[in-house]
Amino acid sequence: MRLFNPSMASGSNSLIWFRKGLRIHDNPALEHAAKGSYFLYPVFVIDPHYMEPDVTAFSQGSERAGLNRIRFLLESLVDLDLSLKRLGSRLVVLKGEPSQVLIRCLKEWSISKLCFEYDTDPYYQALDNQVKSYATAAGIEIFSPVSHTLFNPADIIQKNGGRPPLSYQSFVKLAGEPSWAASPVSNALSWLPPVGNCSTTEVPSMEELGYDDSAKVERSPFKGGESEALRRLRESLSNKEWVANFEKPKGDPSAFLSPATTVLSPYLKFGCLSSRYFYQCIQDIQRTVKKHTSPPVSLLGQLLWRDFFYTVAFGTPNFEQMKDNRICKQIPWKYDDELLAAWRDGRTGFPWIDAIMVQLHKWGWMHHLARHCVACFLTRGDLVIVLIVMWALSSNLLSLFIDIAPIPDSLCIGKKGVMSLRDFLLILIGQSIMGTGCGSHAPHFFTSTTEFILQSHLERSTILMGTTLGIFFRY
Repeated sequence: MRLFNPSMASGSNSLIWFRKGLRIHDNPALEHAAKGSYFLYPVFVIDPHYMEPDVTAFSQGSERAGLNRIRFLLESLVDLDLSLKRLGSRLVVLKGEPSQVLIRCLKEWSISKLCFEYDTDPYYQALDNQVKSYATAAGIEIFSPVSHTLFNPADIIQKNGGRPPLSYQSFVKLAGEPSWAASPVSNALSWLPPVGNCSTTEVPSMEELGYDDSAKVERSPFKGGESEALRRLRESLSNKEWVANFEKPKGDPSAFLSPATTVLSPYLKFGCLSSRYFYQCIQDIQRTVKKHTSPPVSLLGQLLWRDFFYTVAFGTPNFEQMKDNRICKQIPWKYDDELLAAWRDGRTGFPWIDAIMVQLHKWGWMHHLARHCVACFLTRGDLVIVLIVMWALSSNLLSLFIDIAPIPDSLCIGKKGVMSLRDFLLILIGQSIMGTGCGSHAPHFFTSTTEFILQSHLERSTILMGTTLGIFFRY
């Protein structure tokens, strides 16, 4: 490899900052970074905010992620590094506060072009603004395309008069057909410029991050990475009849050996699979069959649901909480830490509910109908459930999921700010295009103690207030 020579490469060094978008296919930021560059630095920053062990958490993991999700991310990074090496490059893994690390890299490597995928998460929006502020002042070109979603959420909101659409139907009407869909997305990268001379480390192991990952316990069957994502995509789409007749929410949540849906949600969440490429693959199949299901229940419709939730989350201040959230009804939820812990840990005494929660702890995943069941078991009265859910609320159970997105795929809207049972199902499946079930986790619970059985009329002893369902997000 040629040695790094700042004077020789002046004006031609590029940096692509990976966060999501952990893939080679359909990666416009990567393609733009590679064009005309002498050296290209593909950077991923190990962010302590996301990856550092949190000893105060109720289960192993960080403040924002459980072990399954962290492991999935590391597997995805290893796979990305291997793909980059096949193209003559490699992943530059650094550690620290991301904005500080990026600004230092821009200076030390004489970067003239900075590329990264646009992110709607408020945490990354704040980081991006810091980095962009420095880059702009330094005269560095910035390219930050929207490629994690089918549409640019800002465009949809602008079309709707500056406010996000609050129904799926209005979103679909505003969105129309994606502007990029007329031609195939690019999957043509055959080489990349080399990485300049810089110090870096390999993708760390769980142990190197400070986690005890040696225990012989059942692990999630869902391995991270673009290679696995594309394999699962090919497998799912090989049955054209199944794709054409796909209809959600139909499906068997107890299916175990054969997935009921695609299990692609975690790969979409981390950007190992492009939602745009997935969209076009579905369209290609639909063109070859006589008839097929349509949105909102079709497979294509699930991707539109995903974009809908991203758009509403992006355009709603304080979307992650009940307080000061204009689309969330303010409810005086009741606290009961003992009952909440029983539900969280799979100790309610109801075999089906407990089996689902055990599956979540072991796999970091559950079927969309199972998510519906445990959420309604916790919170639901006879008619409606009124709460706001955020798919990345830190330090709580939802971080246990491997397929939960930082903001979207959760919502509390509808008539007078109240959700029906059906609407809440849509919250819990927002980005979840997935399969397999929790049947294998059930037998243990038929001998469970009834000490923690919850009363049938849960509305009389609701154990949740505004953001408490965040405990549902960790694995």
